[in-house]
Amino acid sequence: MNVQKNDLTDFVVCNENEEQKFRGHGDKPVVVVLKKNYRILKAWADIFKNSDMLIGNPLFIIDDEADAESLNTKVNQDKISSINNYLREIIDTAQSSIYLQMTGTPQALLLQSSDSGWNPLFVDYFEPGKNYLGGNFFFPKDHIPSFVRFIDKDTSGHIARKVVIRHLVVTAQLFLTGSKVSNCLIHTSRLQSDHSRVAADLRKVLNSLAYDHDDPDFRDDLQKEYETLNPQKSEKKSFDDIYQCVQDILKNMEYSIVTLNGMSADTSEDYDSGCNFVVGGTNLGRGVTFGQLHTFYYARTSKHPQADTMWQHNRMFGYDRDAGLISLFITHELYNLFSEINETNNAIVAQAHKGEKITISYPDDLNPTRENVLDKSLLNILPGNSNHFPFNPRNNTFEDISKMVERFNGTKPPQPISLKFMLKLLDKFEDSNFNFDGYKSMIQSELNKSPLAQGMLLVRRDRNITHGMRALLSQKDWADTNQYKDKFVLTLYQVNGDNPNLNWPEKKKLWVPNIKLPGTKNIYMIS
Repeated sequence: MNVQKNDLTDFVVCNENEEQKFRGHGDKPVVVVLKKNYRILKAWADIFKNSDMLIGNPLFIIDDEADAESLNTKVNQDKISSINNYLREIIDTAQSSIYLQMTGTPQALLLQSSDSGWNPLFVDYFEPGKNYLGGNFFFPKDHIPSFVRFIDKDTSGHIARKVVIRHLVVTAQLFLTGSKVSNCLIHTSRLQSDHSRVAADLRKVLNSLAYDHDDPDFRDDLQKEYETLNPQKSEKKSFDDIYQCVQDILKNMEYSIVTLNGMSADTSEDYDSGCNFVVGGTNLGRGVTFGQLHTFYYARTSKHPQADTMWQHNRMFGYDRDAGLISLFITHELYNLFSEINETNNAIVAQAHKGEKITISYPDDLNPTRENVLDKSLLNILPGNSNHFPFNPRNNTFEDISKMVERFNGTKPPQPISLKFMLKLLDKFEDSNFNFDGYKSMIQSELNKSPLAQGMLLVRRDRNITHGMRALLSQKDWADTNQYKDKFVLTLYQVNGDNPNLNWPEKKKLWVPNIKLPGTKNIYMIS
């Protein structure tokens, strides 16, 4: 609150307990800062309702981490959750209001229906500064960085020792170059019993290293870690200086093991200075920041992992990181999941920049967000490798489509085409009951990732297909197109709709498109 008051000297800034200050604001505009606690929101909804100052005046609401607590968690029960209900009441207290949703994980917001009132009217993206180490640094598309240490085959004891030695070497480099804090984050589980076990493992390793501080093997291990250091923001210190600093840290026990979970008494003050090993689970989510965090151990697994939760929990990203000191201990499976999340995040950003309808896609084993905030009656989850075609397509025009595909003779197997050409073909179709815009957005999303991306096109002519069939493709065409597991495949059937026995409504020849989705991902769309 003090920072906000100092920054907003022309405003009256009130906290949740300052109702009288709010009412006696004078001629200055007022900023009210509230926690998303239903009792606090209910009290201030009543205060706003009973205040004359909102008559004829707008209300500007900034909802930080808007996807976390604000959405209706009872949407599938035809009820309204408490926090969501009181936010609605606050919004409705003024004649007009602007509701600005802010988050780094927008999946839940983007998958709200327009009927809910919580789907954003537009999306904007704030670019991070040049010193920010984010998703593209940790999970680049074209390679696996050298700082990634895969832990699939290690035992927990070996991992603990490796993490401790790595963090001690990095800490020595930081302390010798003026830093006051060095943090290591270990996130293995949401279970408090696991946090206690990991903390005990760390103490055991630290005690052992202190006891065997002059062991040649320990010195060799320190030397190996030292050789991987490549600091970008400071001069690399000599190994003798690093070695002596590590010895001093161990000898004087100048380190802390901090546990962050619902039962621990540790707070942010316990890791804002010194050498710290931070162990935790769910409490490592939103609103927690760690200075000089360079060593990460992430092994939290879930039967039904959620992209936004994983992204919030990793805590890797920041401005004060030194790219040459980073190390990430992780399994192949989790690294691949994070890479998928980062790839989709980049696609969302690209769509937002272009003002496009945003679609979201993830592998079958990764969900975008928690189910209880998504309206299941309106959410379409389109499985990878599935086929989709319109019931009553209209050609705009039949002749234009025929000309566009005249070089495809109708007898060859699927042919490669650019996704840009596929989009141009789909622009020629309409059907009020088929979401062509949604499918085109999926393809455009793939193009945003790779401007030269290709799909496959299969053209067949003179087809006698009865209107209303549950499947469009012949068995052979289905088998031919199904070979392309990782691509969009567009099949165009020229149907003899002028044959009265086939029952097509417009009684004329027409093209019917069938879209096969890539088999590698599920795609999420709101009707």
